[in-house]
Amino acid sequence: MAKFITLRFLQGILVLLGIYAVTFFLVAATPGSPFSTERAIRPEILAQIEAFYGYDKPTWERFLSSLGNLLRGDFGPSAVYANRSVTAIIAESFPVSLKLGSISLAIAILLGVPAGILAAVKKNTWLDYVPMSTAMAGICLPTFVMGPLLALVFGLIFAILPVAGWFGPEFVILPSATLGLYYAAYFARLTRGGMLEMLNQDWVRTARAKGVAESTIVWKHCLKGGLIPVITFLGPALAGIISGSFVVETIFQVPGLGQWFVKGALNRDDFLILGLTVLFAALIVLMNLLVDIAQVALNPRLKYD
Repeated sequence: MAKFITLRFLQGILVLLGIYAVTFFLVAATPGSPFSTERAIRPEILAQIEAFYGYDKPTWERFLSSLGNLLRGDFGPSAVYANRSVTAIIAESFPVSLKLGSISLAIAILLGVPAGILAAVKKNTWLDYVPMSTAMAGICLPTFVMGPLLALVFGLIFAILPVAGWFGPEFVILPSATLGLYYAAYFARLTRGGMLEMLNQDWVRTARAKGVAESTIVWKHCLKGGLIPVITFLGPALAGIISGSFVVETIFQVPGLGQWFVKGALNRDDFLILGLTVLFAALIVLMNLLVDIAQVALNPRLKYD
């Protein structure tokens, strides 16, 4: 197991370095600079600003310097927000996205997994059709549609919840519901598929013939294997939920990572874009590693390779 984890960890490091290099050179190849503004700047002042941030050096030299800073845990200064480092921006916004993501994930699991189990156990009944139809509708409704709908109904028509900002517990409800319901639909479909595969195994039919209680078959023998598809999906889903949703955070004006990424892209803040991209990639790599370990733990027949 230790060899398996070490190998996957080293693979993750290589993936992160590759993502960082590709992102850096793509950003460097983009026309303009973070200091291109409509307001005219005297050439000597612009040259001083570019020299301060290292833009007067060749691209490869900037890449090596930036990579060295990254390996020391320094994401560099923001090129747009004066006197603020990318590390400080991430430290300020990550807890917000983490709180929103944790609540959204809890909603997704608490709604999606039981609905999928119920649908699989009660296959081809109304207890299967209703939750699965609802789940399909949830998958077809992207967050940029569901979010404004929830804001319209609960924020404007009934006027019981705030639709923008991040000032108290009531401001968490609509964005976390938007994100959580979207992922709950996927969890429900995946849980149903995994449980049906387990319930249709020959050894399950044998157990039923021997008189084993249905509840014992479902909860004791099939649940662990039936949740493997959910756990496989949980890695990228967890990284996406925790790191923040660009759309949800923008719609509800949540000051999390996703909104900073949008600002960085619009303002051409190279350091901010690079820092957040590496953070998102690191979260995905870490979550996938945890999922691989969980899959091996749940199914010992899987090899450590």
